Amino acid sequence: MLQIKSFVFSPIQENTYLLYNETKECVIIDPGCYFDEEKEILQSFIEKMGLKPVMLVNTHCHLDHVFGNKFIAETYNLTLQLHEKEKEILAFAPASGLMYNMPFDNYKGDFNTLKEGDTISMGEDLLQILEAPGHSPGSICFYCKEQNFIISGDVLFFRSIGRTDLPKGDHATLLNSIRTKLFTLPDQTVVYSGHGEKTLIGDEKKNNPFLN
Repeated sequence: MLQIKSFVFSPIQENTYLLYNETKECVIIDPGCYFDEEKEILQSFIEKMGLKPVMLVNTHCHLDHVFGNKFIAETYNLTLQLHEKEKEILAFAPASGLMYNMPFDNYKGDFNTLKEGDTISMGEDLLQILEAPGHSPGSICFYCKEQNFIISGDVLFFRSIGRTDLPKGDHATLLNSIRTKLFTLPDQTVVYSGHGEKTLIGDEKKNNPFLN
């Protein structure tokens, strides 16, 4: 069974997720650790729990979700995995960092690409890849059918949705992604978002003001 550990990192208050199970393997999703102290917090948890990071993935590549990519990749000898369309967004991230007065060293290694229908396996646990563009052109979500949860990145939030005023964002595309990919999941599916608290698919169907 997958365990989910979340960390809130950087002044942008981004949710970094670490998924692990009894195999002690772990997947690191959207490492937003910006300060050295935040990197130490993440690394200390991994060491304390005796975990072995086996995968580094991004739901999308806006700067607040990729601050720690280089650190994680170099520390654990991992290759970044992302959607093909996010490579351009990742390349622009350092320029965005300068605009927000948050310079950082970007990941510059190889890539493995993920797309709709791919799965991530950790022992007997599986995560399905769902493409949900709109907030970003290659936004992907990680859905665990057996445990009824989804890591949504910045697609869907508690009573809100991802912003679409950033480069390559599209409001209509985002709404369609939510309605056709996320709102077709069971109502009791727990949504772990890129910012803020978790929510339920059923609750967002009823109460999200952007989708009613």
